[in-house]
Amino acid sequence: MRADARPVLLIAAPWALYNRPSIQIGALSAYLRQQAPDIPLQVHHLHLSVAAHLGYSRYQAISERMFLAEAVYAALLYPERRSRIHARFRRLAGHRSELGRIPFKALLAEVQAVTDRFLQSTDWQRCLLAGFSVGLCQFTATLYLITRLKAEHPDLPIVVGGAAMPHHGAVGLTQAFPQIDLVVSGEGERPLNHIVTHLRAGKSLASLPLHMGVTNRHAILNALPGVHQVPSLDRLPPPEYDAYFEKLSQLAPDKRFFAVLPVEGSRGCWWQKPLSAGRSRGCAFCNLNLQWQGYRVKSTKRVAAEVDHLTNKHETLSVAFVDNVLPREGVGPLSEAIAGLGKDLRLFAEVRATTRREDLAALRRAGAVRLQVGIEALSTSLLKRLGKGTTALDNLHLMKCCEALGLINSANLILHFPGSTAEEVAATVAAIDLAMPFRPLKCVSFWLGLDSPVWRDPKTYGIRAVWPHPHLAKHFPASVAQRLTFMIHGYRGDRLRQYKRWRPVVRKVTEWERAYARMRPAETDTPALYLRDGGGFALIVQHRETGRPIKHRLTGTSRAIYQFCQQPRSIGRLRALFDKVAEAELRGFLQMMRDKGLMFAEGDRYLSLAPPLSWRRWAGEGACSIP
Repeated sequence: MRADARPVLLIAAPWALYNRPSIQIGALSAYLRQQAPDIPLQVHHLHLSVAAHLGYSRYQAISERMFLAEAVYAALLYPERRSRIHARFRRLAGHRSELGRIPFKALLAEVQAVTDRFLQSTDWQRCLLAGFSVGLCQFTATLYLITRLKAEHPDLPIVVGGAAMPHHGAVGLTQAFPQIDLVVSGEGERPLNHIVTHLRAGKSLASLPLHMGVTNRHAILNALPGVHQVPSLDRLPPPEYDAYFEKLSQLAPDKRFFAVLPVEGSRGCWWQKPLSAGRSRGCAFCNLNLQWQGYRVKSTKRVAAEVDHLTNKHETLSVAFVDNVLPREGVGPLSEAIAGLGKDLRLFAEVRATTRREDLAALRRAGAVRLQVGIEALSTSLLKRLGKGTTALDNLHLMKCCEALGLINSANLILHFPGSTAEEVAATVAAIDLAMPFRPLKCVSFWLGLDSPVWRDPKTYGIRAVWPHPHLAKHFPASVAQRLTFMIHGYRGDRLRQYKRWRPVVRKVTEWERAYARMRPAETDTPALYLRDGGGFALIVQHRETGRPIKHRLTGTSRAIYQFCQQPRSIGRLRALFDKVAEAELRGFLQMMRDKGLMFAEGDRYLSLAPPLSWRRWAGEGACSIP
């Protein structure tokens, strides 16, 4: 069979999110077809097959816990280590939890059965190459598939790449797993096309010319530093998801669902950037940009066109932007362009806590229902150390805006960050007391990501030693683990002190979750705290966890001051605008609002916490019902 007639296979392994196709292999397959329209391509979303077999709730529960997900295929990869891996799985899941009670042996048998069917369903001997995109939760699954394939088809070229394939770990990976022929680091389109073009010409892996971002196990000089990125994202074709939706349509009726379409508007992060004199700006804990160099963004027109094209083609209306963060200046125009499509979309996106209220409202009008907001902390000094470029007041303002606009704020609260002080914990607890009317944040323990600012400069954060995270490394024999570069590391520092220090926050968040559930009026969609404006006066309704709501009336200047502070305001601006009010009287009013839980103060900056109900109409929601 001629080399150029042999199919290229691209595979997405478990435990990727089951309810959406892999944008990684969708983008790669579309780019290869753009470069060579006649290329035979086969795309496999194995994660959907495994999820459908296990049941979506069980699959999702495992896929949401990275250490648990990686344990499943590790036990298949190393049967001799199965009992130890099982014990670790149960310990991490919790012996009494639903996941901890899963019969591990039966789980492995089910996963292996689906995987076996997949491996037996393809004529691998005819394939030009098999390519795997590897992200978090896909590492051991991909290694298991590769090991099985090479055992039966030793001449099949194997290529791996993805967010979990950093360049400086590529050589070690091919040494630990010589079944892997090529590792693509960084962006995959151009390097993969380079490899495919070479192999389609009937040439060998050993003669593959050096190319940035490609490590070749068969070459004497097996790697060339750097990455090879496309210069303009607008030149990329929309991702191809046909194989995923074809597979979904073949499932039994009770297994089908309306899938979520991944869409990208940018690559990289505009907040992360190098500064002068070797300094850099960015979130200290973040390692999400290992595969990108710099920041690139698609035009608003192009992103809206892709949303229109993909939703029309696949007849589904849920869209998830996979950008690390939406563009700094383009949120409003992009939202208006998407709203202009005239579709009843349901959007998800990640935004910074400094996103303007106007842009949040535009997102709501476009169809956003859930946002991942970069909150991370409610202590300004901790936010500074985290490199967020925000304050606790900024975060509470964003949380208030989301609550008022009907946006679900899926934000995290990072616990146990190295060097966190007792004062920062106390400030967090105090902020939560005032944030009770807003959707609770999700507690996540700090983890040390490969090549994050903390990982690169551990001493600054009080970290004395770093090593591969044992929950990952112990899946492998020691001789293998020492050659691998893991995305998450363990460390020695003040971890035990931090776990003890943050216990009050854990308890307070539990209280927050209970209070929020009880404060939201069950018969309406109004916030737990809101303001109704009457022009010369305003009424504030403040729901409580128990008892009847407290109602406040503000008139005249009091109402004007409170409305002015719907955005963060300094005491200087307040004094300048309300110059006829004595400073002592002004400060007394602000303190009274704080004592009642209606305002948040940080230094000499103030924020009103009760948003006007009119913001819902402003976001295109119509008037809220009033209890």
